[in-house]
Amino acid sequence: MHVEVYQAKADFFRTLGHPARIRVLELLQEGPLPVRDLLAQIDIEASSLSQQLAVLRRAGIVSAIREGSTVVYTLATPELSQLLDTARRILTDMLADQGELLAELRAEVT
Repeated sequence: MHVEVYQAKADFFRTLGHPARIRVLELLQEGPLPVRDLLAQIDIEASSLSQQLAVLRRAGIVSAIREGSTVVYTLATPELSQLLDTARRILTDMLADQGELLAELRAEVT
């Protein structure tokens, strides 16, 4: 692979590297949502949400459709939902392993 491919992959994951963006994507897994619904479910200022949505939109991770005065967002591809599910499983396994290590360390003390 060329350096450009690695750079594109790094840029993609860097785009995902914000808690508000991850939350938006998780909410959009359930289907398209208007901005007002996203705002109601994320503890963030409207201007900050707008900025995060713009980052996701520029990266091609979400799509926006205007319905009258409402903007509705959706995941650009269903594979993003699979990626989020996979990340959740990986983190769950990692945290479970850490919990087991913590239990072992606590057992050593007693």
